[in-house]
Amino acid sequence: MLFRMYLGNIDEAKPIHNTKTKVVTGLESIAPLIRTVEETPESITTTVQGTIPSWINGNFLRNGPGKFEFGNTHYNHWFDGMAMLHQFRIQKGQVTYMSRFLQSDTYKKNSERDRIMMSEFGTLAMPDPCKNFFQRFLSRFEMIEPTDNASVSFVKYKGDYYVSTETNFMHKVNPENLDILEKVDWSKFIAVNGATAHPHYDPDGTAYNMGNSYGSKGALYNIIRVPPEKTESNDTLQGAKVICSIVPANKSHPSYYHSFGKPGIPAMSENYVVFIEQPIKMDLLKIVTCKIRGKALNKGIYWDPNQETVFHLVDKHTGEVIPMKYHTKAISTFHQINAFEEDGFLMLDICCADGGQAISNYLIQNLRKSGEALDEIYNTTDRTFPRRFVLPLNVTRDTPTGQNLNTRPSSSATCIKISADKVLCQHEDLHGDELYEYGGLEFPQINYSKFNTRPYRYFYGCGFRHMVGDSLLKMDLKDKTLKVWHQKGFYPSEPVFVPSPDAVEEDDGVILSVVLTVSQDKGTFLLVLDAKTFEELGRANVPVNMTYGFHGTFSASP
Repeated sequence: MLFRMYLGNIDEAKPIHNTKTKVVTGLESIAPLIRTVEETPESITTTVQGTIPSWINGNFLRNGPGKFEFGNTHYNHWFDGMAMLHQFRIQKGQVTYMSRFLQSDTYKKNSERDRIMMSEFGTLAMPDPCKNFFQRFLSRFEMIEPTDNASVSFVKYKGDYYVSTETNFMHKVNPENLDILEKVDWSKFIAVNGATAHPHYDPDGTAYNMGNSYGSKGALYNIIRVPPEKTESNDTLQGAKVICSIVPANKSHPSYYHSFGKPGIPAMSENYVVFIEQPIKMDLLKIVTCKIRGKALNKGIYWDPNQETVFHLVDKHTGEVIPMKYHTKAISTFHQINAFEEDGFLMLDICCADGGQAISNYLIQNLRKSGEALDEIYNTTDRTFPRRFVLPLNVTRDTPTGQNLNTRPSSSATCIKISADKVLCQHEDLHGDELYEYGGLEFPQINYSKFNTRPYRYFYGCGFRHMVGDSLLKMDLKDKTLKVWHQKGFYPSEPVFVPSPDAVEEDDGVILSVVLTVSQDKGTFLLVLDAKTFEELGRANVPVNMTYGFHGTFSASP
C-alpha cells in the first residue's frame, strides 16, 4: 500500500516485456551453439579480414561451458556444462587461438567413469550404479559436494588470474598457456561457504567480493576484501577479510545471487559497496535435502514477486552497514553497469527485469528447441533493461518524509523517505524506445579501468532478440541513443572494451567479441569494432566450433 501511495501505479504495471517489446516468432534454432565441442590445446593461426590494430597486444580470455554430457548421462542446465577456457592471442595485427577443458576434479571424475559423478546447478548426479543397493540408498543422505567446475569467468587477485564459479573453489591459471597452477578454496582463508565469480577492484588492485555463510542460526551475506599485495611468492588469498556481514530478511530463505556478470557485489562506488537483496530466494531446507528428494539444487530456488528488493550499502573503509535501507519493487538483476557518487547521491546503474523466471528457462532442452516451441520459451523469458536508481546518502531523522529527495534535474528517478530507516526508490530508464527493438540489454561493460565508480557516458552490451545475444549495442547516456552491430544469423558474446594507448576520450579503444553462427560449420570469428564509431575494423576467423560462453577479460602484454 505504501509503495502504491508514494510511487503511483508502479505496482499495477505489467511486466516490461509485455508492454514495449513485441511477441517474437520464427526464431532460428541455436542448438548448435549449445553442444559439446572439441578442445584445441595447441595454438592455431586464424585468418584475418580487415585490420586488427597493431597496438592490441595481449590475450583475450574467455570462459564458458564446452561439454554437456558424459557417456549416457546429460546435463540439464546451460550453467552445468564443463568449463572450457579460450585464449585469443593478439599481437601485431595477427591472432592465434587455443582452448582447453578446465582440468578440474569434477571434469576428471566424470571422465574417469564416463558419467556425471558430480552434481551441478541444474543436474543431480545419480548414485553410482557400481555400488550395491544399500550404498546407493545411503548416498541419498550425503551432502552434495560443491563442484569446482569454474565455468563462469576469468578474475584477478593480487596480479594472478583465476577461473571462477559460485562455489568455494577457484583455479589459478597461467594466461599464457591456460595451464592450471593451483586449486584454491575460499573457505581455507575466510569463513564463507563460497564467493561469487566476479569481484570489483579499486584502482590499487584491492578486490571486493561477496560470499554467503551458513550456520546453525541461518545465513549471512558477507562482504569480502582481498588486499592487492602479495606477501610471498605463493601467496593466493592470504589477507582476505570479511569486512562486514549482512543479516537476510529471512535467514532460512536468503537471496540467490548468481555469478553471471557482476552481481556478487552488484555495485561499488568510491566509498560504498552495494548488495542487492532481491526476491530470487533460496529455500535452504530444500537445498540441504535435495539429494534425499532427488532434485537438483536449482529446484530450491524460487521467485517471490510479493517481496520488495532492498539495496544495502556498506562503507568500504569502516565496514559499517548503513542503517538506511533503500527499497524498490520486486526486480531481478544479474549484472551491474556502474555506480558512482555525486552531489550527495549514489547512482546505481544495473540491468534488471520485472520477473525472476529467467534462470529456469535456460534449461538445455529449452535452448535446443526449434520452431514454435522455441518462440514460446523466448516470449516467456523476462527481458532485461538498463535502469538507474538514485540513492540519497545524507538522509537523517530530520529529512522530511513523503517527498522526492532526488533534486537532480537531469534524472527522473525518485527516492522518497517513508520511515526512519526506509527510502522507497523508483528507477529511471537508461535507454530510449529503440532498445525495445533489440530485446533489451545484457552482459554490460564499460571502460572499467578509467570510469568504474566514476561518472561515465557510455556502456556496451548484447541485445537479446533471442535466447542468447544476437547484436552488440553501445549506449550513449547523454541522449540515450544506440549504436548497433548486427548481422542476421550471427550471435556475438559479451563485448569487452580495450582502451587504446594514450586514450583521451572515454570511448577511445576497441570492442572485442567472439561471434558464432549456426549456418556455417566452424564459422566462429573474433570481432574487433571501433568503440567510438561501432564500425567493424576486422575479424579473425577461427576454424573451430565453439559453444556460446559467458564471460572473459583482456590481459595486456607488458
